[in-house]
Amino acid sequence: MPSVLALFAHPDDIEFAAAGTLALLHKRGWDVHLMNLANGCCGSTVTSRAETARIRLAESKLAAAHLKATHYNPIFNDLEVDYTQEAIKHLLGIVRKVQPSIVLTHAPLDYMEDHMQTCRLAVTAAFAKGVPNYPDPTESGYVDAYYSDVTVYHAQPHGNRTPLGQIVRPGLVVYVDSVMDIKRAMLAEHRSQQQWLKESQGMNSYLQTMHELGIEVAGMHRNQTAMDMLGQYAEGWTRHLHLGFSASQIDPLRDALSPLAIQLE
Repeated sequence: MPSVLALFAHPDDIEFAAAGTLALLHKRGWDVHLMNLANGCCGSTVTSRAETARIRLAESKLAAAHLKATHYNPIFNDLEVDYTQEAIKHLLGIVRKVQPSIVLTHAPLDYMEDHMQTCRLAVTAAFAKGVPNYPDPTESGYVDAYYSDVTVYHAQPHGNRTPLGQIVRPGLVVYVDSVMDIKRAMLAEHRSQQQWLKESQGMNSYLQTMHELGIEVAGMHRNQTAMDMLGQYAEGWTRHLHLGFSASQIDPLRDALSPLAIQLE
């Protein structure tokens, strides 16, 4: 059974950016693994840090259950995601145990540092899977290196724009209309975020925002005939350079989800 590992920053990031793609892979027999690196402790103006982290972990596990996914606990507080050797080794252990064919993560340029640091950590962990001398093989908890191909894909930045407001057009669009009910249900599990996102980011409805972002990505395909056939909601992905990750420029996400996955010119 092929596996996919999604490494994102906060509870609800996976649902906004990747849940449709993950649901399609799950329906096609893929083993799904999910991790939020940060615990969501700052995502409230009402509850304490500890209580907020507890609530958001429970919500994340409920969301993961929709895909029968393996869920991994966070290792950082919000706004503290950092590119450290300890974090790289932790994620590398997960990568080597899961041996995913696909790793999904944030865009290298996104609207906040937690997202960009998560991206850096995910890329390094995927790269280091086949480096037998990292970490030191004598270290406790060392997991053996493996050498099969892995392909890293970057999600659309939140808002489909760079931090300087430039629109980002993905390399691959995945039409997710057939699983929008699952994507919406997964995001809806994050009930604690409705008030927080309204107050902090002006989202009157985070579920409506998710729909609007999906419509915008589908519109980037610029092919009305295909949109009429495939739907109106899409998630966007850009493939990381293959050097150090796979033998050639393979595209397993497009191959796995054809004909719903369309490469853009």
